[in-house]
Amino acid sequence: MAGFSEALVPVNFMMLVIGCLAGLFIGAMPGLGSVNGVAILLPVTFLVPPNAAIIFLAAIYYGAMYGGAISSITLGIPGASTAVATVFDGRPMAMQGKADQALMTAAIASFIGGTISVVLFTLFAPPLARVALSFGPPENFALMILAFATFIGLGGDDIPKTIFSIVIGLVLATIGLDIVSGNPRLIFFDISGFYHGVNFLVLAIGIYGIGEMLWTLEETKGKVQVERVNVTWRIIVSNLKRVRSYFGTSIFGSFLGFFVGILPAAGATPGSLMAYGMAKSFSSEPETFGKGNIKGIAAPESANNAASTGSMLPMITLGIPGSPTTAILLGGMIIWGLRPGPLLFTEHPDFVWGLVASLYLANLFTLIFNLTLIPLFAKVLTLPFTILAPVIFTLCIVGGYAPTQTLHDVWLMLLFGVVGYLLRKLDYPVAPAVLAIVLGPLAEQSLRQSLLGSRGDAMVFVERPISACFLALAVVLFVYPLAAGWRRKRRRMMAGQPIPDESQG
Repeated sequence: MAGFSEALVPVNFMMLVIGCLAGLFIGAMPGLGSVNGVAILLPVTFLVPPNAAIIFLAAIYYGAMYGGAISSITLGIPGASTAVATVFDGRPMAMQGKADQALMTAAIASFIGGTISVVLFTLFAPPLARVALSFGPPENFALMILAFATFIGLGGDDIPKTIFSIVIGLVLATIGLDIVSGNPRLIFFDISGFYHGVNFLVLAIGIYGIGEMLWTLEETKGKVQVERVNVTWRIIVSNLKRVRSYFGTSIFGSFLGFFVGILPAAGATPGSLMAYGMAKSFSSEPETFGKGNIKGIAAPESANNAASTGSMLPMITLGIPGSPTTAILLGGMIIWGLRPGPLLFTEHPDFVWGLVASLYLANLFTLIFNLTLIPLFAKVLTLPFTILAPVIFTLCIVGGYAPTQTLHDVWLMLLFGVVGYLLRKLDYPVAPAVLAIVLGPLAEQSLRQSLLGSRGDAMVFVERPISACFLALAVVLFVYPLAAGWRRKRRRMMAGQPIPDESQG
């Protein structure tokens, strides 16, 4: 209650509301995201007291998690890496004239994820931080393998194409400087731009922005017109009644996202991707994912919001940032004279509980802003594609340039756009490649740290109980879609039904 009284101090409350609105639009802008938004606006916080400053930055973080879904759904361009999985089903729903339903699902699932994670944060902060600290490189590597196992669900029944896509993503993830020796790897034609590696957002925006636009132009000869979306109170109430259909998925995504978020250096992106993969793997209708399944929006959106709160937990309790954004928040706290760690709870309780209370309020206000602005976001889809295509192209160029501010990445993004278009024509899944380039560096770092620590003994992964459990679960997740596909084929054969040609999609 003392925390709420601190968060409702006029200057703190004003900064919270401004931060939520700013974060919403920062998250919606391709290429920006919470990391850049918090970094850009960090100097503003030196004009206000420390409590108001951290509340403002945390509100931006929360707003950006919500906002990333907006451009993913309306334009098919992920606003941030955390919203890539939302594109898979959000964009198809928008193209079917269900943008209002998709946007409302994203907002409500985000609210569920945020609320559950803040409650967990409030109740279990110190013990959960100790659990996260017990995770070493072997456990982190096993967790990444578990995430890769969910890719089989993302790739449908065509396992070879899915594995090929994952391998391509892993190869792209190794471009740059070796993490141990520092030697250059896969620097194609000695182009200096490859030394900083392939930025994940450059790949994602190229494939889902440029590639999707080229595909749409070819399929419709440039005459596409998305069905107009009329948002009325009756439609809003009707969409609220659908919450039951994805409530369980949102709960699952919330717990998974929070757990992944508290792991140091994991962040919200792996959590959202794992939630999507597992939601599809355990769905009774996995073939509907990627074609506008509402659970394909609820799972990643609840997970990325829960993970954003989870990543603050090791920062506050241990002084270890759980994501790139919380690393910037940590720097800000040190500048303001606050030392993160267990003593922060006793030395500055007004600061800690004011921050926790502000997360409850930020979650509520961002939901209200999001639902209120849905008609505005939906109007984007009423534009003719002849106007929308140049806008999408311009946003892609800005999004490709923003992360590293080099033209090399812009050319690379255009190349990935053409590759994404060709892969789609050849019916290859691009999602596993995009996800592999995110988790590849994390998996490689954990693998090499584990083997260096064990002097090359691979048994370290099965000798430790937590990593052994993760690897066993990964095997189950890998085998489950294969067994389910075999069972479906057998049922069709026994019923005398023709087996569909999966090579035709």
